[in-house]
Amino acid sequence: MIIGILNSGGDCPGINAVIEGYVAAAYSRGWRVIGFHDGFEGLLPVDGGRRYEVLNLNKTHKIRSIGGTILGTTNTGNFNVHMNKVGRYSISPDIMAKAKKTITALGLQALTVIGGGGSAKTAKLLSEEGLPVISIPKTINNDLCSASDYTFGFQSAVEVVSESIDRIRTTANAHQRIMVIEVMGDLSGWIALHSGISSSADVVLIPEIEFDLQNVVDCVKQRKATGQREIIVVVAEGCRLNGDIITIHNKDKGDERLGGIGNRLCHLLEEMTGIETRYCVLGHTQRGGSPCAFDRILGVRFGVEAVKLIERKEFGTSVVLKGPKVGTVSIDEAVAKPRFVQPDSQIVQTARDLGIIFGDCPPKPAATAAAETAPAQAPAKATKCKKKSKA
Repeated sequence: MIIGILNSGGDCPGINAVIEGYVAAAYSRGWRVIGFHDGFEGLLPVDGGRRYEVLNLNKTHKIRSIGGTILGTTNTGNFNVHMNKVGRYSISPDIMAKAKKTITALGLQALTVIGGGGSAKTAKLLSEEGLPVISIPKTINNDLCSASDYTFGFQSAVEVVSESIDRIRTTANAHQRIMVIEVMGDLSGWIALHSGISSSADVVLIPEIEFDLQNVVDCVKQRKATGQREIIVVVAEGCRLNGDIITIHNKDKGDERLGGIGNRLCHLLEEMTGIETRYCVLGHTQRGGSPCAFDRILGVRFGVEAVKLIERKEFGTSVVLKGPKVGTVSIDEAVAKPRFVQPDSQIVQTARDLGIIFGDCPPKPAATAAAETAPAQAPAKATKCKKKSKA
C-alpha cells in the first residue's frame, strides 16, 4: 500500500511523534508513506518541483522527541474552509479537484490528516468526496473533540506554563508584586486551569466561568493582608472582560486574534489595588520545544492506531483517547462539539478547595487566630455561589 500523511494548522509538540509512529507501523506492514509539506498545500502542484517526499524509517527514526514538525505546516492558504449559502462547509471546487488529482496520481490508498478543528473540517470534506481519510486531533488547547479526553501537545504546554509561573513567582515575591500571566487556549480554559493548579496560582480566570473583577481585587487585598508577598493571576486569552473578548488587530494584514487581556487586567488591578502589577504573555513558548513524555507516547500511539484503521479500511474516522485506551469516532463526531471546561466539574471543585479564586464568588474571609482557638460550633448551612458559563 501507498499511504500519505500531512499536518495542518498550528504546530504543537508531538506532531513528529505521530509521524514516527505512523511510518514505523506502515513499514512493519511493508507499506510506503508519502509526507506532504506545509499542510494541505502539499496536495497542490507547484511550478518547478513537488511538495511531498517519501518518508522512510531513516528519515523518521527517533524524531518523537523533536518539537515542531518535519513536514512544515500552515494555517492559511488555498484550503480555508468556508460556510456556503445553505450552511455547509465547502472548499473551492477547483482546489478540491487539484487535490484529488494529486492523490490519484500518487496512487494513495489512504491519507491521514493531523490537525485542529479547521483541519478536521477539511478532512471531513475530503472524505465526503470519496477519499479514504483518517483524522488525528492536534491542539495544545485540549478543546478539539468532546469525544477525546486529551489531545497531544496539551500536557507539554501545561508543563511549559507551570515552569514559567514557578520562575515568575520568585521575582514577584522579591518585589511583592501582582503578576498576571496570559496563556493560550482559544475559548477554552484547560491550559489556564491545569497550569494554575500545578503552579499554586491564587486566581485562575477561564472563559467558561464569568468573573467579576471586584472579586479578584478583594482576593488580592485579603491575601496581601495576611502577609502574602506575591499574587499570581493566570488568565486564559479567551476570557471576557466586562462582557468583551479582547483581541489584537493587525490592520496591515487584516488579522484579528485573541490576546491582550493580560495587559488590560494588569493596569486595572494596579489601579484598583494600589499594588505594583506586571504581566507576562507566554505566547508561542507554549507551542514550542520538545514534547513531554506523555505527548511523545500519545503521539506514537495515535500514529500507530491510524495505520491500524487504514488496515481495517475504517475511513472517515478520527483517532481519540478515552480513558487509558486509544479508540475512534467518526470525523463528524470529532468536529461536532468542542470540549470546554465544565464549571461544576471535579477538577474545578478541586481548585476551589485549594483556595484558587475564579472570580465568580467573593473570597471567603481569611481565618484569624481568634477563630482558630474559639470553641467548636455547629457548622453554618453551606451556601453555593452561582456559577455562570460562557462556553
